[in-house]
Amino acid sequence: MSIRLSHGRELVLAGAMVALTGLIASRFPGFVAPGNLASVFNDTAPLIILALGQMAVILTRCIDLSVAANLALTGMVAALVNTMMPDLPVPLIILLSIALGAGLGLINGLLVWRLSIPPIVVTLGTMTIYRGIIFLISEGRWINAHQMSDAFKAFPRTVVLGLPVLSWIAIAVVTGFAVLVTRTALGRAFHAVGGNPHAAQYAGIDTGRTQCAAFVLSGALAGLTGYLWVARYAVAYVDIAAGFELDVVAACVIGGISIAGGAGSVAGAVLGALFLGIIKNALPVVNVSPFWQLAISGSAILIAVAVNVTQNRPKGRVILKQAEHTA
Repeated sequence: MSIRLSHGRELVLAGAMVALTGLIASRFPGFVAPGNLASVFNDTAPLIILALGQMAVILTRCIDLSVAANLALTGMVAALVNTMMPDLPVPLIILLSIALGAGLGLINGLLVWRLSIPPIVVTLGTMTIYRGIIFLISEGRWINAHQMSDAFKAFPRTVVLGLPVLSWIAIAVVTGFAVLVTRTALGRAFHAVGGNPHAAQYAGIDTGRTQCAAFVLSGALAGLTGYLWVARYAVAYVDIAAGFELDVVAACVIGGISIAGGAGSVAGAVLGALFLGIIKNALPVVNVSPFWQLAISGSAILIAVAVNVTQNRPKGRVILKQAEHTA
């Protein structure tokens, strides 16, 4: 039943995206041109990658509010390394970014696992710490395009088969994540821990270790996105992606990832991210103030949460009624 419900949400969300795109195209036909749609997907690629990492964390009944700060810190480190060693191959910088991001995620995971600190408290704290570290290592200065090597900036923008490398990386992450969640023991553990932690423990799954692994995965994807973000926009500074963690959580919630854990799909997370991406790209086209984007995103989150609550509420009432009759 939960699987069918999840597919139903995905179909509704996909239908809403098509309707929204059609409405925009009725006024601005160029919006649905293949080149523009590819550009929208490319703009949304960082959000898609981060939403998948956040999905793993939320599935285990946790939340990671430090993903944007992780992105900013790894991006700054990547930019600094590039300025100091401009001849260092880009693949090594990418591996460094992923490793650093995973390490920052591991800090979150260990604090949640070993010290039993609530995830929201841990990640709020590390979010601030990571931003502070960026200021310390950069001394508050920006790193601009002229300080970065051409190879560093060109990699995510390079077009292959009609799409930038950034888009292909997002597609690869989606494919790999789908295999991880549906075909591996770790992916099944994410769902089991979030669905019923006590049953998972009886089944031999270490709840804390699984949650820690989810944080490491989220951190690694944030690290990867950190390099891609800085290289694509050719700038690194303290407040990069400030507030972007809210978009990441919103993409998951809109995509049907249960905030109570244990339920959600890769397709849902991707559709949630694309839905926000279409909104953010469409609103300027129809001359809507950027400030309304926050209100619209917030409204979408509230509606999605309300749908989750109302769909879960009847089950609870039935159980209570059955309990009253048996009493």
